[in-house]
Order: sequence, then structure tokens, then C-alpha cells
Amino acid sequence: MCNSSSITEFLLLAFADTRELQLLYFALFLGIYLAALLGNGLILTAVACDHHLHTPMYFFLLNLALLDLGCISTTLPKAMANALWNTRAISYQGCAAQVFFLVFLFSSEYFLLTVMAYDRYVAICNPLHYGSLLGSRACAQMAAVAWGSGFLLALLHTANTFSLPLCCGNTLNQFFCEIPQILKLSCSDSYLRESQLTTATAFLLLGCFVFIALSYVQIFRAVLRIPSQQGRHKAFSTCLPHLAVVSLFLSTIIFAHLKPPSISSPSLDLVLAFLYFVVPPVANPFIYSMRNKEIKVAMWKVMTGSFS
Repeated sequence: MCNSSSITEFLLLAFADTRELQLLYFALFLGIYLAALLGNGLILTAVACDHHLHTPMYFFLLNLALLDLGCISTTLPKAMANALWNTRAISYQGCAAQVFFLVFLFSSEYFLLTVMAYDRYVAICNPLHYGSLLGSRACAQMAAVAWGSGFLLALLHTANTFSLPLCCGNTLNQFFCEIPQILKLSCSDSYLRESQLTTATAFLLLGCFVFIALSYVQIFRAVLRIPSQQGRHKAFSTCLPHLAVVSLFLSTIIFAHLKPPSISSPSLDLVLAFLYFVVPPVANPFIYSMRNKEIKVAMWKVMTGSFS
């Protein structure tokens, strides 16, 4: 029997058994990672350099791009390195760091999406008070609360998880370190403490979901009261990217964690984890730039170096 002090590394789930497939996955992950770096990097540069985009909505979008870059950089580089060097190992300290940053960045992004829903609510339902309710100081404070809340949750979850004694080996059925997989290795009833913290976190996240849902109920009511079709279309177009990002973010997580146990398998869990940790950071820049003329113009200026 062993405990956490005697474990120096964990073994992650491999994407493939043959060397050829490992190299193929490495190339695929590299392409995805570069696409995420390019998309989010363009968003960051465009918002930072174009003074026309120095508004609350784009300030929050800049924060979202930072979080997306952090999320995908926490998982994919290690997966690429393991595929390239034909290994499955991650150090104990590396695993703890990965858990911390994943919880920190993922929960911060969810809190930020909640703040962005409030931004859209004020813009559509209370446009006359938009400047006073969402001034630069208020925006900075709301973003700081989102990041700070994620940091606190990450600190609590990481400390609780890695204080547990482990006696069921060191193999994780996932391509990165995540708390549910580590809890499966615990041989102590103290995992109930982490379960209680997870339950409290779930209620907090549920509260954010209710807030987002109620915000969009009010938004849709306000939009439907706009007399002109052009006005309704313009109002909807400012909300659809955020709504699409939230839907993508939540749908993959909900299906991954609430799917029936009867259809659960290591391969399916791996694919679902890939969907909710890797796909949103790649897709979000394209979702926001697809129907947003201001972002398109600013990104084109970045690519052509034509900022004045």
C-alpha cells in the first residue's frame, strides 16, 4: 500500500498504442494548438491596438481570449510532448500544477461568461445606463472578481485533492490530470471532503447558469419589443456570439459529466474531455469574429499592419 508521498509521477491515458498514430496525433494537436494561438492572439492584439474596441464588451472578450489561451496551453503541450516522446508520465508536481491551472482558468472563464451576460443584459435592456453601470472601473472590478474567484476555487480544490492518501496506483484514465480521476486513486474516506467542496462549487456554478438564463430571458423580451426588424436583428447579432460560446461551453461539460454511466468508457471520456477543454478555445475566436464587422476590420489591420 502506498500514499501520496511515495508517488512521484502519474501515468496519463495514451491517445494511441502505435508509434505512427502517436505522431499523427502530435501533428493534429500541433495544428489545433497553433490555430488557437493564432485566433486568440489576433483577438488580443486587435482589441489592445484598436481604440474603437476599447469598450466593455471587447474588454471582456480580451479576458476571454487570455483564459482560452491558458486553458489550451495547460493541456495540449503536455499531450503533444507525450505523443512525440512516446511517454505517458507526468510528475506529481506537474499534475498538481495542471489541476490548479485547469480549475483556475476553467472556472474563471465560466464566471467571466456570466459577467458578459450581464454586459449584454445592460446593453440591450438598459442602454441609457450602460456607461454608468459598466464604466472602466466597474469592468475591471468584475473581471478581477471572475479571475479571483477562479483562483480561490483552484486553490481549495487542489489543496484538498492532493492532501488525500493514494493507494490505488498512479494511472489516470485521462490525457491530463483532473480531479475525478485522482479521487479514484484515493484509499481514504477523506475524499468526502473534496466531494462536499465539489457540491458547493456545483451550486455556485448553477447559480451562474440561472443568472445567465434569466439575463437572456430579459434580453429576448426586450429585443422582441423593438419595433423595427433591422433593430431586432442588430440587437440579436450582438448577443448571438456570447450565447453560442456559452452553449458550446456548457453543452460539452454537461454531457461529459452527466452522461449515463452505462455509456461511459475511457475512450468516450477522453473524446468528451478533448471537446470541452480543447474545442472552445479554438472555436471562440471564430465565433466572435464570424458576424462581428468591427472585430473583422481590427483583425485585418493586425494581419496587414495597417494600424494608424
